[in-house]
Amino acid sequence: MARYVRFAALGDSSTFGIGDPVPGGWRGWARLLADGLATAYDVSFCNAAVSGATAAAVRRDQLGRALAHRPTLASLVVGVNDTLTSTWDPAQVREDLLVCAEALTEVGATLMTPRFHDHGSVLGLPGFLRRPLGRRIDALNRVWDEVHAAYGGVRLDLATCPEVHDRATWSIDRMHPSERGHRLFAHAWAHRLQEAGLVFEPPSLEPSGGIPPSWRRDLAWVVGEGAPWVGRRARDLGPWAVRWALVHDAAGPVRAAAGR
Repeated sequence: MARYVRFAALGDSSTFGIGDPVPGGWRGWARLLADGLATAYDVSFCNAAVSGATAAAVRRDQLGRALAHRPTLASLVVGVNDTLTSTWDPAQVREDLLVCAEALTEVGATLMTPRFHDHGSVLGLPGFLRRPLGRRIDALNRVWDEVHAAYGGVRLDLATCPEVHDRATWSIDRMHPSERGHRLFAHAWAHRLQEAGLVFEPPSLEPSGGIPPSWRRDLAWVVGEGAPWVGRRARDLGPWAVRWALVHDAAGPVRAAAGR
């Protein structure tokens, strides 16, 4: 068995490490997983992820860097940001993800891909926002099913992880994992890789090396990052969700009457 792993991580803010602050920046599940792999392998780690990335941005801006790393293992975890925009285009997302998956597997990388959970439930969104977002997540998951069927690798179905409904898994914004969440996800990915034949010590679930949470830092995050993000998403997605709710809520009584 090869004693080296060249790990490239592609994705958005969660893979970048937002929510798991350490002195000098962010760490996150991908870094924690790389450290775990390093207990048994010679690891070269490239984190190409960028906060806010969409599938198109991963294809345009991250794929080349990841391929240049010559990965034997590549995580491709993205798409939620696409579902949160009024320009949501599942056909384009599908094309971008398939292109990335094909390119990474062609250089010999084992793919790591997700299925996403119900973000609306975790965020506590009202029904008129949660329902359309849920349909978009379902559509995104169908794309990930297609990617996995075509290119294999290992996958993590977050909907099967009960911890995603635990408030402690998430940062103050409920979008990004906390240190605990990042450790949980790193540990879950490690388990999938162990099932695939890699033998190494999984990352610890105990907090270590990070900056402990505090209400001052949480407040600074809400003011500096969280509130502006919510504002942008509300301006972008809100009007579409309201139109969707009006159309579908109005259609409901019509369908019910027609069925009587």
